[in-house]
Amino acid sequence: MGLTEADWQAVWLTLRLATLTTLILLVLATPLAWWLAHTRSRLRHPIAAIVALPLVLPPTVLGFYLLLLMGPNGPVGELTQWLGIGTLAFTFTGLVIASVLYSLPFAVQPLQNAFESIGQRPFEVAATLRAGPWDRFLSIALPLARPGLLTACVLTFAHTIGEFGVILMIGGNIPGETKVLSIAIYDHVETLEYGRANLLAAGMLVFSFLVLLGLHLSNRRVRLYRL
Repeated sequence: MGLTEADWQAVWLTLRLATLTTLILLVLATPLAWWLAHTRSRLRHPIAAIVALPLVLPPTVLGFYLLLLMGPNGPVGELTQWLGIGTLAFTFTGLVIASVLYSLPFAVQPLQNAFESIGQRPFEVAATLRAGPWDRFLSIALPLARPGLLTACVLTFAHTIGEFGVILMIGGNIPGETKVLSIAIYDHVETLEYGRANLLAAGMLVFSFLVLLGLHLSNRRVRLYRL
């Protein structure tokens, strides 16, 4: 029993969602992680706690509140309707927004740890050579934080691939629009199509293992190179 056209559609939709989420979070999480790593503001700990909320909140809770916000009677939904673009709930755009929020800590925390591990000494030396803040960030912080960047990318991508609860709440089950791999597996199990469910689930299992193995091997090479 092979995969159906709908299954392949779910595969490509999931890959598209994971890629977009990873790219968006790289742009958003990098400055946020840099700020959290270096700020002395009193807001640091409350913001860090907000960023980490998806790690402890049930996905359905986050999805429920996003559904209220993006629905036709929510503030975001009313704004998008006023702008003439309709509601974001049960759309691919809504999935991207939900995935970005749900995967935020998986991007921020590895980057924050990487930036904190650099210390201040390299930046102080660069400052004596008249390197500006932006130059120090591009030429020192980002290269030294490369393992953290790689970890953030891999964890964000893999985490988005496996999302279920928040996706189901905000996206539902619309083929070609919001039906991702995890929803497709759930559908097959509900209809007792265990063969197709096993093919998709086994594929996700192998993919997740290879991704994490590749991440560990890559980080090991970086550590050995630094030694």
